[in-house]
Amino acid sequence: GAEDKIAAIGIRVRRWATFHGISLNVDPDLSHFDGIVPCGVRGRGVTSLVDLGRPVTMAEADAALRAAFEEVFGATLRV
Repeated sequence: GAEDKIAAIGIRVRRWATFHGISLNVDPDLSHFDGIVPCGVRGRGVTSLVDLGRPVTMAEADAALRAAFEEVFGATLRV
């Protein structure tokens, strides 16, 4: 099978300030991505956790990302 894009990490620097973010496709309408070439790589598509047979909610995905971040970086995130 093909490897499809499920997430993205973005970084921007503007006027000596950094902006960063992450996106994870949990359960989007994948038809919205039909006209997009993910990261400029032709022949690949976009997928999601639900599409891969991992039915999770946004709250569950958020909790898993938070726990992994805290474990890797040794920091507790405040909401």
